[in-house]
Amino acid sequence: MVSKAASDAPSPPPPPSPPSRAPQPSGSGAEADSGTGPGPGKYLTSSVAGAAKILVVGPLGVGKTTLIGTVSEIKPLSTEAVMTQAGARVDTVVAGGKTTTTVALDFGRMTIDGELVLYLFGTPGQQRFLPAWRDLAKGALGALALVDTRDLEASFDALGNLEELGLPFAVAVNVFPGSPQHGADDLRAALDLLPDTPVVDCDARDPASSVRALIALVQHLIHVATETP
Repeated sequence: MVSKAASDAPSPPPPPSPPSRAPQPSGSGAEADSGTGPGPGKYLTSSVAGAAKILVVGPLGVGKTTLIGTVSEIKPLSTEAVMTQAGARVDTVVAGGKTTTTVALDFGRMTIDGELVLYLFGTPGQQRFLPAWRDLAKGALGALALVDTRDLEASFDALGNLEELGLPFAVAVNVFPGSPQHGADDLRAALDLLPDTPVVDCDARDPASSVRALIALVQHLIHVATETP
């Protein structure tokens, strides 16, 4: 028999429902992963209609890792390792006292206008990593080639590799302090580029500048794909 006091007692509240996960907006690389679970930028939005694999190439120290880290909406993958004495005989010394180098790849992701996703693969800068470089090129639609006007000759190997692979590319001149300034026509002549190869200035540390360089590449790839044979 239940007492009146017990029957008048209030019922315990029901257990709370598990919270639903709200859609995550796209974010910058710095916001993408706080280490506490899903963060902004980890998931593609429903508006995405296509994707493209893009290489970011160039010699050692030209700014490939920096550019990918600048534009990536997810936490970028980087395989930087300290350069050792073992590579001193084959690696070119670069300005600025650079002490690390990419030994496998850099990887990042960037969405353009909410519809096109670019998967960015940064290649090692040294020619001795060419076998890995060629593997990364498989399935790529095009490449952004970074150059440094302080040493244009250092870019010849990367540009030659792209031409050998038949991969369309745009050239982004990463502007360093004290870099010599050259017109686009002079750079095309110095680098032996085709007349329709885009040549743009770029600051790999600046998101807007880096995005403009990638958009120039995408526009070039669309032109190449749609031009009449």
